[in-house]
Amino acid sequence: MASHWVLNHFHEVLNRHRAGYLVLLDPEQCEVATCARLACDVEQAGADAILLGGSFLTTALHPIAETLKNATRLPIVLFPGDSMHLTAHADAILYMSLISGRNPNYLIGEQVKAAPWIQRYALEPIPTGYLLIEGGNRTAVEFVSGTMPIPRNKPDIAGPHALAAQYLGMKLVYLEAGSGAKHAVSDAMIAAVKAYINIPLIVGGGIRTPVLAEKKVNAGADFIVTGNVLEENGSFELMKQFADAVHG
Repeated sequence: MASHWVLNHFHEVLNRHRAGYLVLLDPEQCEVATCARLACDVEQAGADAILLGGSFLTTALHPIAETLKNATRLPIVLFPGDSMHLTAHADAILYMSLISGRNPNYLIGEQVKAAPWIQRYALEPIPTGYLLIEGGNRTAVEFVSGTMPIPRNKPDIAGPHALAAQYLGMKLVYLEAGSGAKHAVSDAMIAAVKAYINIPLIVGGGIRTPVLAEKKVNAGADFIVTGNVLEENGSFELMKQFADAVHG
């Protein structure tokens, strides 16, 4: 049976800092030859975990995940686009249900197909309510899942969705504006959702500067995720600035 050490690690991060910083690596943008150095940089910059995954995957996931895992003490947490995006070379998986949409395949279908493999790989499943929030352009998740995001000016819709996730027993809520979003999830949306729930709130998509990350934490985000900005402008120093801004 899988342990709960990664979820416990997340809670320990929140006990040490006001918020946590997660770096999202897209396997499509990674090369095995450079993964080890990247993992070391992420850890030394002060990030709290590595998320690994994306909406669409054509690259072999196993060697990338294995290289990352062997190079860092940080948790490697899968961020899957579907039930095929699994590997034993990780510590945990965000076991996400796309509760902002009504496509049954992403509410429960892919989760059922993935469940036996999660058990076989001894991954720690972390039940997560995943909400797409309008970010100013159409995202890969929206296209692949065939669902519409919650309008960015409708926190009264997002809040009850997040509360339903908590009542269903999920351990995290993830507000996602999408990779490369023009607009990050608004401070008003974050504050409204946080007022509904008492489980950790993850916010990602469109967070391009450490100053913006700090604003999202001040609004109520418990974890900040960056990915695309690091692919475009990645450097150790930028990751460190994000970590410092988020940790406070």
